[in-house]
Amino acid sequence: MARSLNKAELIGNLTRDPELRYTPQGTAVCTFGVATNRQWTTDTGEKKEDVEFHRIVAWTKLAELCAQLLAKGRKVYVQGRLQTRRWTAQDGTDRTTTEIVINEMIILDSRFTSAQGETFDIPDDTGEKIATSEKSEGKGSGKTGKGEKAKKAEKSPKPSKSKKKKVEEQDVEEGDDIPF
Repeated sequence: MARSLNKAELIGNLTRDPELRYTPQGTAVCTFGVATNRQWTTDTGEKKEDVEFHRIVAWTKLAELCAQLLAKGRKVYVQGRLQTRRWTAQDGTDRTTTEIVINEMIILDSRFTSAQGETFDIPDDTGEKIATSEKSEGKGSGKTGKGEKAKKAEKSPKPSKSKKKKVEEQDVEEGDDIPF
């Protein structure tokens, strides 16, 4: 059996504030843009710079956290998979977009002010891990300290999976009114 890998990792700055929406089934979806820079020197010694813009999509709990904690200009690390979507626009033209559906996000800058005016401090030394999707929460990073263990102990128990209906991102059809 041949293996394959679809993984994207980016470090960049948000190009706009995150936009949080909900599917008709009630699943949270957050979209935002991240810009990455590339610099190089040509053979003639001229310095060049190139900027790439990436469309980022987060689902469920991670979507709500991104909308709450991120703002235009923030430096973030995101990890996820590439996804290409195709649809027919209202004017009848065929449209295509490629986006990164993330399952992990880490805020890299140390201090920011939320949209509500609250100021938060994040330790400068490590780039504190802010959020991961439910799929990757069980994986250890090997950097768990006493502070993280204490936070985990304070969390209330989650409801059993049998009572909680999970809606996957594939449940959203291209015709649904969720513009990205």
